[in-house]
Amino acid sequence: MKRLLAILALALVACSRPPAPSPEVARWQQQAQNVTIIRDNWGIPHVYGKSDADAVFGLLYAQSEDDFNRVEVNFINAMGRMAEVEGKAALYRDLRMQLFIDTTVVKQEYESSPDSLKVLMNAWADGINYFLHTHPEVKPKLLMRFEPWMALTFSEGSIGGDIESISVAGLEAFYDSAAVRKVASVEQNPDLEPRGSNGFAIAGSNTANGNPLFLINPHTSFYFRPEVHVVSEAGLNAYGAVTWGQFFIYQGFNEHNGWMHTTTAADVIDHYAESVVHKEGAYFYKYGSELKPFTVRRLRLPYKDGASMSFKDFSIYASAHGPVIRAEGDKWISIKLMVEHQKALTQSYQRTKTTGYDDFKRVMQLRTNSSNNTVYASAGGDIAYFHGNFMPKRDVRFKWAGVVDGSNPATEWQGLHAVEDIVQIHNPATGWIQNTNSTPFTASGSASPKRENYPAYMAPDDENARGLHAVRVLKDKKDFTLESLIAAAYDSYLTGFEALIPALLTSYDQLPAAHARKAALKEPIDSLRAWDLRSSVASVPTTLAMYWGLDLMTRARTAEDYEAGPVFDYMTRKMAPSQRLDALQVAVTQLDADFGTWKTPWGEVNRFQRISGDIEQPFSDAAPSLPVGFASGTWGSLASFGARSYPGTKKLYGTSGNSFVAVVEFGKRITAKSILAGGVSGDAKSPHFYDQAQMYSEGKFKDVRFYKEDVTTHAERTYHPGETGAGVR
Repeated sequence: MKRLLAILALALVACSRPPAPSPEVARWQQQAQNVTIIRDNWGIPHVYGKSDADAVFGLLYAQSEDDFNRVEVNFINAMGRMAEVEGKAALYRDLRMQLFIDTTVVKQEYESSPDSLKVLMNAWADGINYFLHTHPEVKPKLLMRFEPWMALTFSEGSIGGDIESISVAGLEAFYDSAAVRKVASVEQNPDLEPRGSNGFAIAGSNTANGNPLFLINPHTSFYFRPEVHVVSEAGLNAYGAVTWGQFFIYQGFNEHNGWMHTTTAADVIDHYAESVVHKEGAYFYKYGSELKPFTVRRLRLPYKDGASMSFKDFSIYASAHGPVIRAEGDKWISIKLMVEHQKALTQSYQRTKTTGYDDFKRVMQLRTNSSNNTVYASAGGDIAYFHGNFMPKRDVRFKWAGVVDGSNPATEWQGLHAVEDIVQIHNPATGWIQNTNSTPFTASGSASPKRENYPAYMAPDDENARGLHAVRVLKDKKDFTLESLIAAAYDSYLTGFEALIPALLTSYDQLPAAHARKAALKEPIDSLRAWDLRSSVASVPTTLAMYWGLDLMTRARTAEDYEAGPVFDYMTRKMAPSQRLDALQVAVTQLDADFGTWKTPWGEVNRFQRISGDIEQPFSDAAPSLPVGFASGTWGSLASFGARSYPGTKKLYGTSGNSFVAVVEFGKRITAKSILAGGVSGDAKSPHFYDQAQMYSEGKFKDVRFYKEDVTTHAERTYHPGETGAGVR
């Protein structure tokens, strides 16, 4: 009997023990012990790992803690699987991605990757999967498990990469049935709010204490990138903004140098008009004296259809130039762009570990940063600028900005330009560099590159209102500090109205005295006449000018005689005086209707609000919000705040522009300040969802904790991935 009781007791003990973890879970748990995450008083994750792979593991775990939804959605989109979540409306966006993301090919690229990259991709997937394992309450939309190869599908952190330049409407018009039809191309409506960024680099010769200064000011949709710090014992120590779900700091700095990317207009994507021949049931295209067959790739794309899944089959046509994306008349238009997943991911990561200008330029030799310019500064005293990076060599006889003849072999790319050949600046005599998605030929004032020294396709970028503004705040100043650099980056002057307001005043002044508008618009005109062109929360003329300018720009871009080009030139020189006055009357009428009077201060109209962690933010005039004094970058506001009204709102709510902003001083020690729209967490219940909002709205910055002693002093929580509880260890 005693023996039986002993056996039963042992059985009960065995039953009470938790089951042994699977080998995979045990491996995750072991790696988690090599990682320490310290959350500072702003919730910023400072991730410390023994190896780079450990740091990547912890970084993705921390990102998933803060906003797994955005991590997952970025990769659902990158793999062209959004229709499986959103339904048929997303089908052609998926098709656009899958033109270049063939999972079979990407898996092969993973298998052929060097071990140094493969181990990072493995850690990337493990970090996310361990988060899901330890947080069973989190229910993914689609991706129940992340595989290492998936990291290659989103290999650079731009908000709108090369693939997104392809018109979804054009794709749908071309591929909307099993039989390819000849259709006219469909153009998308122009976006009036500019996307892009500002980057400033200031040489030590222009600073108060002789140390280089650096501004990181991406203009993206809010909450597109969180603020993180990732460190390893193998030499990784990078701070900055990471695009959700990626394992490299996209815009940031380490102890040696800083990198800031601005969207480029450098021509690196080409469209080819293919002359199509239908012969014996197949499609061919002319190439010189030859007739070549289009390759055909069969795709079956799933999409959510109520409670079930439906499928749509596609036959994707491609010439040697690339996939066909639309038709123009009887021509099929194919597109050629960079497709280098493995090299692009390598360059994006290696950039974060560079140790100075020469090392940074060495990494740029991979030449896979196709959609961005780079503003650069280093602790060694170098400042630099690169207009693009991936740059195909082409025959300058052709106009590459449009569609070229695909049947002419002379339109083929002739390899890539060396990094040394692209438009660039290194240590300019003026001591400063700026780029605002504008021409590089004014980037350093009198020390800027000369347009005539480069092929037109390298830098077709126009000047913009922010570029004009940036030059003014940087030139002739020799005593910059971190604080005065912030002041320059938030300077409130709106260069975009410099020519527009005088043109309006002239239009008004030329009205006959008896004209009805002379009296009706006198007060608004007097307000604009006295305006100093500076925005602020208290400024009434800022409100009036914004509403007037938006209506004016809409009129310009829909005018029959408007051709795509400098819209400000059209509004200033070519628009009829009556149009300018009509637009002002519309602005006055709308403000009177929405706010009771056109004499409404800008801060009462222009608001920052964050009431949900949803990717598509809801807005409500009844909910709390904060006044914002800066404005849209369209009008030259360096601190960009792209805002508009939404269904059910009269106030304007920002959704893009300044997101993560940082200023850095390089010296024996890094000194930096930063601000993030709202806060680092996507959870509305988190104290770090909205804790930076007030400072953000006022253009005030927090101190960056870069050194571990500062991080631990301001630690809110210290833990290994997988540990629960909010206490500090």
